[in-house]
Amino acid sequence: MVDLKTLEPSSVWGHFDEIRRTPRTSKNEEAMRQYVKKVAERNNLSYKEDSIGNIVVTVPATSGKENSPIVVLQSHLDMVCEKDPGVEHDFDKDPIQVTQKGEYLYAVGTTLGADNGIGVAIELAVMDKKDWQHGPIECLFTIDEETGLTGAKELDASIVTGKILINLDTEEHRMIYVGCAGGGDTIMTLDTKKSELPQGFTAMEVTISGLKGGHSGCDIHVGKGNAVKILARILWSLRQEHSLYLNKFIGGDKHNAIPRNAVAIVAIADDKRSVFVDACNTKLNNIKDEFGHIEPDLAITITDTECSEVLVEGDSDKVLMLLVTLPHGVLAMNPDIGDLVNTSNNLAKVHCEGNKCLVQTSTRSSLKEALENTREQIAASGQFVGAVVEQEEAYPGWKPDLSSPILQKVKEQYRETFGEEPEVKAIHAGLECGVIGEKIPGMDMVSIGPQIENPHSPSERVHIQSVAEFWKVFCQILEKI
Repeated sequence: MVDLKTLEPSSVWGHFDEIRRTPRTSKNEEAMRQYVKKVAERNNLSYKEDSIGNIVVTVPATSGKENSPIVVLQSHLDMVCEKDPGVEHDFDKDPIQVTQKGEYLYAVGTTLGADNGIGVAIELAVMDKKDWQHGPIECLFTIDEETGLTGAKELDASIVTGKILINLDTEEHRMIYVGCAGGGDTIMTLDTKKSELPQGFTAMEVTISGLKGGHSGCDIHVGKGNAVKILARILWSLRQEHSLYLNKFIGGDKHNAIPRNAVAIVAIADDKRSVFVDACNTKLNNIKDEFGHIEPDLAITITDTECSEVLVEGDSDKVLMLLVTLPHGVLAMNPDIGDLVNTSNNLAKVHCEGNKCLVQTSTRSSLKEALENTREQIAASGQFVGAVVEQEEAYPGWKPDLSSPILQKVKEQYRETFGEEPEVKAIHAGLECGVIGEKIPGMDMVSIGPQIENPHSPSERVHIQSVAEFWKVFCQILEKI
């Protein structure tokens, strides 16, 4: 364990130390809301809340800065809660255990929650800070970003006064983000029937593990493996030559995390057991060649197990066919910005057990037409096998405005502080800026932050020194607006 309060800036890390101890699963942010209010009250700062649970804390301007424009700082209170297999951790009550390795801070076996806990800690440090000059500030804390941008979507715009917004949910240090993708989820539910395990068949558990996982927006272009797709691909391939029945298929957990693990219980003819095992291993080795250094720890485990029931043959085929045909990964790149993904899909979650099979996908695109077209294709795949398809209204993207006044201010300060021209980018992930900008027309926005890597997975880490560097330039920006 590392003592976070010994890190610099101590004000930011001190708050992050409290944040890591506070439960903040999506839709369960009340303890974090209370902590925000506690910090506001001890600094004699007023705050407003809306009916959904968002909070705005007002930090008055210092003397002589009263006529400066109001700047809204924004971060979200919840975190993605993922853990490694075999790790016992209750995110609703257990503190995140942290460790330092070289220049980075990690969690032990779970997501760290630097996304967006560092942004929250920075806002709280702003509320505490006394030794500086600044204009009026509004600290906006939203809820339930990770499961559907609920706080931003339901934001009561009347609690926000400012028209300049700095979002603190970007994870690349010294980069300035001015645009993001929109997105929407699809949930497919397939009713299935079961029958007794056929005579002469044996049950086997097949597990895909060792994948890195990651954020389905930030990491989708890397080409990381999806455990659900890999397992479905292997089983469907073997189904072409052998009778195969599913008992269950489970993989993935969060709509915005690439599945790292997946497990299926299948029934195969007794006399085909060794052939099945050999074929699974051969197929997996061939697939590993496709990923190369990206997924060096990809592994398959096949063990004997027991089950008394299996899906009837037709329903087993429907489940596998759906998982094989649903898209995953990058679907289109931006033709004008070479490294920017335009459209992608994450086959995020599968839970087939009992008499129902639930499949969830998360689609992103910076283009509304491409987004809806992809979601229509996904819906068609679900409907083809008889699934009930539900699609919520997609959230909007954020169109870049390179003439933005706040962008010019941030670029100027980055140049002065770091001695080089900052890179201005758009991100394929969904930021709350697009939704907030639609809620509050005319909002001038940028998104910035320190270096956070591998969010939404237990490999998540934050570069410690980048937090100190970011805090310095961030305070300089607020002083000069």
